[in-house]
Amino acid sequence: MPSASCDALLDDIEDIMSQEDPKPQDRHFSRKHVFPKVRKRNTQKYLEEEPRPPSDSTIPGIQKIWIRTWGCSHNNSDGEYMAGQLAAYGYKITENASDADLWLLNSCTVKNPAEDHFRNSIKKAQEENKKIVLAGCVPQAQPRQDYLKGLSIIGVQQIDRVVEVVEETIKGHSVRLLGQKKDNGKRLGGARLDLPKIRKNPLIEIISINTGCLNACTYCKTKHARGNLASYPIDELVERAKQSFQEGVCEIWLTSEDTGAYGRDIGTDLPTLLWKLVEVIPEGAMLRLGMTNPPYILEHLEEMAKILNHPRVYAFLHIPVQSASDSVLMDMKREYCVADFKRVVDFLKEKVPGITIATDIICGFPGETDQDFQETLKLVEEYKFPSLFINQFYPRPGTPAAKAEQVPAHVKKQRTKDLSRVFHSYNPYDHKIGERQQVLVTEESFDSKFYVAHNRFYEQVLVPKNPEFMGKMVEVDIYESGKHFLKGRPVSNTKIYTPSISKPLAKGEVSGLTKEFRNRFGNHPKPTSDSCAPTRRDSAYSRIGLRMSQRDSAVRVAAGLALIALLFAFLAIVYAYNPRQLEIASVQRHPP
Repeated sequence: MPSASCDALLDDIEDIMSQEDPKPQDRHFSRKHVFPKVRKRNTQKYLEEEPRPPSDSTIPGIQKIWIRTWGCSHNNSDGEYMAGQLAAYGYKITENASDADLWLLNSCTVKNPAEDHFRNSIKKAQEENKKIVLAGCVPQAQPRQDYLKGLSIIGVQQIDRVVEVVEETIKGHSVRLLGQKKDNGKRLGGARLDLPKIRKNPLIEIISINTGCLNACTYCKTKHARGNLASYPIDELVERAKQSFQEGVCEIWLTSEDTGAYGRDIGTDLPTLLWKLVEVIPEGAMLRLGMTNPPYILEHLEEMAKILNHPRVYAFLHIPVQSASDSVLMDMKREYCVADFKRVVDFLKEKVPGITIATDIICGFPGETDQDFQETLKLVEEYKFPSLFINQFYPRPGTPAAKAEQVPAHVKKQRTKDLSRVFHSYNPYDHKIGERQQVLVTEESFDSKFYVAHNRFYEQVLVPKNPEFMGKMVEVDIYESGKHFLKGRPVSNTKIYTPSISKPLAKGEVSGLTKEFRNRFGNHPKPTSDSCAPTRRDSAYSRIGLRMSQRDSAVRVAAGLALIALLFAFLAIVYAYNPRQLEIASVQRHPP
């Protein structure tokens, strides 16, 4: 319907042309004498990227993030997964806290000191006006604590959504994701195992085989955060291990709140998983099993001994006893007695010669008498554990043990000292001097003077800093021992054994990206930590790739609309530069 303001009605768009305008045939004749001139493009300028917005911009995906993790290897694995996702999205993971725009603090709730460090870090971040995202067991178990108010929190089962939480926090919002993942009402093991990850050590892969546990220990706050047992399927764990070896990993740690309980919720067990994993471990690579409580290892002793004797599995097991008093164990609700613990240890020491047994002991648990503690001292003197974790009891809020009558602080402190004195009274490695051992080198010592390797029994062996040794099996002669280490001298003219695996990823490089992501944006996205910063294009591609995987359906719609727009644009160009088509169109609209 024409507008009332129009003075004349145009029959068609061609009526706009005046008599003076060139006709289509005139334009066609003129074009025969026109020679196109190729415009030279400044290739260097064309390829030059646009400068990135300043890091304090509110545009998500360009900021620097500092990640701090406290606690167990499970927590460390969660931290690596969160770092990988953020790096894949384009954020820069920095090791310089003061340089970061946002602090991601991944907490541990086992003991009071760990939570104190966490609380102090939050306070410091606030003083320095940093954006803050909190993760780990402390906010998951007690999200309503006063010092957590107004801060963004991501739950232990929601780490696959860390990008969303960080993105909203950068924008100035407070987000909390603390829900439990379920499938048809069944609790899942947690975030997917195929998420992007930045390994703290490119040679070591930490795999959580399950979350939560079956116990109800009266002192444990971790159960409040991690919940009941939820195991990952065997095939997913095996695939994760295979992928890790393809990325140059030479050592795998299996971790959880209780590895011994693995599979009880999904109709399988730990030995079944371990035999499947052993099948995919390359020659020269090693597997280390994490902590298992005594009740869940008793029924698998024979199979566990066979597995721990396998040449690609460390003869090492962490079995916490906590106390050598049955009455204290009963108050702790540990579901075993001292005789059960001894049976496990004695059997494994007999069937796996030289095995390293690590254990934990709590000093000053509520109700612990002097006689109870003396029993614990005798146990340590008898077994001379080479690795002993001594913990003074700390009452954790919300646990039954926190409500019980407490052992006086000075008594707990004295018992901790007494147990430490017994532990330091023996040197478990003196008899190893003069031995020739094969060791796997995986890291650098804290003082940077040595490389750190581990022998068959996961005993720490310090070797010279020869770059050729890193990630390799080396034969050494043991010439010195300390309380926590051995020192090895490489055998002259010895062959350095290279495990039959790929070259490790660079430090800070993102691993575990999905096949879809790799197909779109190359095989190895660039590292995004301070040690290996990405190019701007890599960051942009990473952000696009993650968005595409998260919003695949929206992308398909947008792509369809874009194709339609391109089609119309093409038709417009054809009509603009092909006068014959214009003539035909004009004749069709205005027949003679």
